[in-house]
Amino acid sequence: MTDFLSEAQSLFEYTQSLRRDFHMHPELGFKEVRTAGIVARELTSLGLEVHTGIAETGIVALLEGARPGPVILARFDMDALPILEETGAAYASQNPGVMHACGHDGHTAIGLTVARMLHAHRQELAGTVKFIFQPAEEGLGGAEGMIAAGVLENPKPDLALALHLWNEKPLGWLGIACGPAMAGAELFKIKVRGKGGHGAVPHLAADPVLAAAQIVAALQSIVARNVPPLQAAVVSVCTIHGGEAFNVIPQAVELAGTIRTFEPQVREKVLERFEVIVYGLAETMGCRAEVELQRLTPAVINQPESAARIAAVARQVFPEATIDSGDYVTMGSEDFAFIMEKAPGCFFFIGSANKEKGLDAGHHHPRFDFDEGALPRGAALMASAVAEFLKG
Repeated sequence: MTDFLSEAQSLFEYTQSLRRDFHMHPELGFKEVRTAGIVARELTSLGLEVHTGIAETGIVALLEGARPGPVILARFDMDALPILEETGAAYASQNPGVMHACGHDGHTAIGLTVARMLHAHRQELAGTVKFIFQPAEEGLGGAEGMIAAGVLENPKPDLALALHLWNEKPLGWLGIACGPAMAGAELFKIKVRGKGGHGAVPHLAADPVLAAAQIVAALQSIVARNVPPLQAAVVSVCTIHGGEAFNVIPQAVELAGTIRTFEPQVREKVLERFEVIVYGLAETMGCRAEVELQRLTPAVINQPESAARIAAVARQVFPEATIDSGDYVTMGSEDFAFIMEKAPGCFFFIGSANKEKGLDAGHHHPRFDFDEGALPRGAALMASAVAEFLKG
């Protein structure tokens, strides 16, 4: 097996400089013009077949091995978040209110390093590597847009791979689930309409605040009493808005939140109970509910055989690492799931936190940053995994 870890470590300054450049110049979903320009430049310099402007700012690049074989898709996301950075780092965002708070700057830099290493070893590959640099992973439909643009055709991938730097775990940890890895996500919005009135005479009104409070509490019974204890689900109400004055019962209250599940049957049960509770309680309180449900992503379900094979590769590349190849899952979501609905795949995690260095803030936090020692580890594992499936 090629020692991609040593090669990735020798390319650390290259990877780090790219990552820090991306971090200083973050761009929101479908606006990654500068980022995509750098990606295209680097891939073109390797002589790859590069296609730009896919789903606005996405990029596809093909690396052909010396012999025919499978097509392995390697996807890396590029977008940042609308967050005001508070890290104080020398490479902090120079775009106020926009920040790489989820590690996508690292993912993009890792992807370019993987392309560089695999290009150097293309004579050893039997097959094709299809690099996907994706815009708008953060809930804006980037994966769906690229799929609609045909990135899963010509050539069609036999296997799709992606990684995520993961600050929930320390540097040195790897997560490669042999099955469910990330939950499917729904967005819900509820408007509870009542009858406004004076707070001193509530009997003359239909109070949507009280109805909304009952709904918020009752929704928690779904996971507690309708989901089997050995299966996972989350129902979280995250916003509530209603009323303008202390003595006025409002006309309406708005709620919004998220539902997370893995299994289709659990999802169906949760959504069924959700609507029964919301509509029923609103009516019971003399109000009326309007519900909007939007499916954000399916669940990420790794192909067990591929995940086991990548875990075996990881043990060779990182003999001292903590490798969780059992049932590590997260209720977070990821639009790579849409790609995995079309092609078997594996999504794995690279531990990136370092508490001693103060690099352990969670994803989407204003002080999020990661230990850059995770960069060569991510590049080495992705390159090794691709090479494993293209070894002929």
